[in-house]
Amino acid sequence: MTDAPLRSLVTGSASGIGAAVVARLRARGDRVVGVDRTPVDADTLVVDLADPAARAGLVGRASEKLGGIDTVICVAGIFRPTPLDDADLDAWRSIWAVNLEAPMDLMAQALPVMRENGFGRIVTISSVHGRFAQRDCIAYDVGKAGLDAATRSVALDGARSGILANSVAPGFVRTPMSLTADGVDETDTTSFRERYGDGGLLPLGRAAHASEVAEVVAWLSGRENGYLTGQVVTVDGGLTSTF
Repeated sequence: MTDAPLRSLVTGSASGIGAAVVARLRARGDRVVGVDRTPVDADTLVVDLADPAARAGLVGRASEKLGGIDTVICVAGIFRPTPLDDADLDAWRSIWAVNLEAPMDLMAQALPVMRENGFGRIVTISSVHGRFAQRDCIAYDVGKAGLDAATRSVALDGARSGILANSVAPGFVRTPMSLTADGVDETDTTSFRERYGDGGLLPLGRAAHASEVAEVVAWLSGRENGYLTGQVVTVDGGLTSTF
């Protein structure tokens, strides 16, 4: 068991952090099933995670393909501004469906399988928004804060069964989600450079590459991690240390 490749499920696997995580896990020898609305290869399960019926039994489907599940990594997420002046509960719920409810559902599906194996690693991709609010982002902020709390709860539930669960909270990352409406990466804009680069609010002066976040995920989800659980690991280039 200790030398066998880990069997991993990764949501949001088609692009951004999810694609980087898949590449990193496969590089260490994992057998990986991805989940996304966009098919990438034969090992992708095409699922709309916002739909409870579509994600029902998803961990079981992945387990059938892999012969079991050792790690579940929930990366899939969406972002839309949600100004309080234009409060729309349906819009908020549509964000929570992907960013909070889907990971909670998959973690609940995974726990019995991992308990039976006596081993499991769960990693959720949260955000610095889970601790620090931003104007016009109430639904996203609440979803990420809830995801951190849910992951801690899973860590407690799984601890005596060899299951470790942690969140990773990135700051700015160059991914498709960071593109502005006109297709420009927000980290390439003059306002970003003036405020976060030249202005010093981002000590490292640049956004993370998705591969840098994936490296942290890989350690948390691997056998090398035998003790860290119930934590939020912030990967933000020092951003929140300036708050």
